[in-house]
Amino acid sequence: VQLQASGGGLVQPGESLSLSCAASGSKFGIDDMGWYRQAPGKQRELVAAITSGGSTNYADSAKGRFTISRDNAKNTVFLQMNNLKPEDTAVYYCNAVSRTSPPLWYWGRGTLVTVSS
Repeated sequence: VQLQASGGGLVQPGESLSLSCAASGSKFGIDDMGWYRQAPGKQRELVAAITSGGSTNYADSAKGRFTISRDNAKNTVFLQMNNLKPEDTAVYYCNAVSRTSPPLWYWGRGTLVTVSS
């Protein structure tokens, strides 16, 4: 499975940015998709995730500011990030999961989001 992410870049605090990620090549289908991020010197953490049914899960830091959505037909996930803060600066990784047994996890290469004045 290949995950191709786009978006990211440099923005000022308070501005918005959107990320998208398309999955291709899955034999078993994609059930869950999401975004993780890793800031320098920190562990990778969940930002937001969404199931194929549309159920969402957000990190506390993302609630109220970020919105995750997906297009199941295109196996594409989106992350709309509003009111960005410097602490949102990180490499953002797209994730996809096939709920096989055992589950199969796939990762994109990562896209850098920098929030700075």
